[in-house]
Amino acid sequence: MKKFIIFSSVVGMLLASGCKKDYLQTTPTDKVEGDIVFTTTTNANAALNGIYRYMFERTTTTTSNAQGKPGVAGILLGIDFMGEDLGQANATWFTSTGEGNYVAARTDTHASNLYYYRTFFRMIANANYIIDKIDGVVGTDAEKSRIKAEALTLRAYAYSYLVQFYGKRYDAGAKPNSQLAVPLLLSSTDSKKPRVSVEEVYAAIVADLDRAIALNVTTKANKSHADVWVAKGLRARVALTMQDYPNAIKYAKDVIDGGQYPLMDATAYQSGFNDATIISEMMWAMMPTLDQGDGFGSFFAQIAYNANTSYMRGTPKRINSALYDKISATDVRKKMWEAAPTAANFPLPTIATWVRQPYMTRKFSVKVVGGPSLGDVPVMRSSEMYLILAEAYALSQQDASAQNTLYTLVSKRDPSGAVKSTSTGTTLLNEIYFNRRIELWGEGFRYLDLKRLNLPLDRTAVPNYVGTSVANVMQIPAGDVRWQFFIPRVEIEANPNIGPQNP
Repeated sequence: MKKFIIFSSVVGMLLASGCKKDYLQTTPTDKVEGDIVFTTTTNANAALNGIYRYMFERTTTTTSNAQGKPGVAGILLGIDFMGEDLGQANATWFTSTGEGNYVAARTDTHASNLYYYRTFFRMIANANYIIDKIDGVVGTDAEKSRIKAEALTLRAYAYSYLVQFYGKRYDAGAKPNSQLAVPLLLSSTDSKKPRVSVEEVYAAIVADLDRAIALNVTTKANKSHADVWVAKGLRARVALTMQDYPNAIKYAKDVIDGGQYPLMDATAYQSGFNDATIISEMMWAMMPTLDQGDGFGSFFAQIAYNANTSYMRGTPKRINSALYDKISATDVRKKMWEAAPTAANFPLPTIATWVRQPYMTRKFSVKVVGGPSLGDVPVMRSSEMYLILAEAYALSQQDASAQNTLYTLVSKRDPSGAVKSTSTGTTLLNEIYFNRRIELWGEGFRYLDLKRLNLPLDRTAVPNYVGTSVANVMQIPAGDVRWQFFIPRVEIEANPNIGPQNP
């Protein structure tokens, strides 16, 4: 295995701050004088900032370069293309990257699959080093607690994706979930570990988040960092995935009742989802400055309607038309897409190659029109907490509480037209899921929702879905093997203890 690739058999660390282009360097632990480099909270904080930057930036080294993959932001884009609500009119970039047609997930040598695995394990490796060393460095106890809490949250976040990609879905009715997931690396000295069960990975995620929450870090430099509210939000998200509805209710309600991230108003909702500083409900975001990141391969370069990239000029992103048609005409979310765009109702920069297509999105806009195709990428919003809370209530047969929670969100989006639901059971759940789909569109949720709910993928029910954009992969049954990613072959070859490939 190459020296500069991090898999479960090699653990790396951050050697420089996030302000440098080559901030993330990786070497085997026996090559690093860790006790010399990692001596103060200042150094530890620089290492932490490097992980956050790695979440949105595509570097040019052999360890992380992949077309169309700006860190975790690129992964969120990719998995939304694995659903049925976000599409494009022709085969192009996200067809060749293998997500929408499920080729990447089921090819152990595919670059995108490798990128998913490598990106999250690299975050884990560097978080492990911080967690292991932070108690012994020079600095205040408050700074040590903050850095440790953030590293624990980042490790839990990374594992929450790995276990869903490479393991089968969690089933609360089949405990312990003994199906294999990924190696569990919880120390900077761990290497060449076997895969462990889905149950064990989730237990580690919960343990990390509980530790982070107990540290109760309420201050942070900006919204690119994870505080206690983000840890609680992730705890609620994970609990929902585990069908642990009491804890999903507890932690989602904690975030909402904390009042730190109130729901945004209609004006902010139409501001382009690009500036976490003015979006009150943005709990956590990737926040590149205009001189950071890849302006042509960034998240916004691939989804913002006015990104000046050849990809977006010719291939605007579109919503499932059947989904769009169900949105109330008075709901501000209806304005995030245009069913019949014209020069009058959908102005675009005056470049001849820009095209308009039915149901194209305007949800995401670049932060500076005419500048780099960048913006703040949403990772967690408080609106998700309302949706988690409503779903967990409904699945706990607390229909009145679910109706009230859903109404609180919908009345903010549709002040003049919202009506509190009187539905119960499956009908109420479908209303919640509908709102989840339109609220979180483009933010990386649909594929994971289909998998956790054990639902089929059915693009044939989408009138405007273009089959050739996904090599005509239009239906995948619930429980099909394609819902589980193959472990990358390079990892299997590097780690003799990893165990069998996924079926």
